[in-house]
Amino acid sequence: MMTSVSDDKLGELISRIALADRDAFSALYAHIGPKLFGVCLRILKQQAIAEDALQEIFVKIWQRSQSFTTGKAPPMAWLVTIARNHCIDLLRARRPDPVDIDDAIALADEAPDPEASAITASDGRRIDKCLGELDADKAKAVVGAYVEGYSYQELAEEYKVPINTMRTWLRRSLTKLKECLEP
Repeated sequence: MMTSVSDDKLGELISRIALADRDAFSALYAHIGPKLFGVCLRILKQQAIAEDALQEIFVKIWQRSQSFTTGKAPPMAWLVTIARNHCIDLLRARRPDPVDIDDAIALADEAPDPEASAITASDGRRIDKCLGELDADKAKAVVGAYVEGYSYQELAEEYKVPINTMRTWLRRSLTKLKECLEP
């Protein structure tokens, strides 16, 4: 059962870990392992991957414990930041590289029949036309989110808007695209 542990106690454990104290490391794992596992699971959404990530996070904690400065940041915030950043790095590593739309079309079918080519070209022109009716930044954000795979957070940072504003941009833009593409 996980018990709440004070910042002072966590700071002391991290300081002892910096001195290669394995007992302190075990105690830290017992106290905050479940909390950090929850962070991993919430971000990664898969238990097996979250379990593996947790082990890697504790290796990082062991390796980086000397960089922790008592009083500079709360120990739990420092630990959660390591876990969160590690999980985000894992997600980014799993995300496929964006493929240029022209390359994707060429790879999809090397020799489509003429009717399929005409339909594809027509659909592409319709989508381009509808994207052109959106504000330039919003059109780029839609392509970034739904073609290139960028997260709402990454797009919000790129366009220097709050994340909720980015969500609104994308939701409204998709509604406009749907209306534009309806026959």
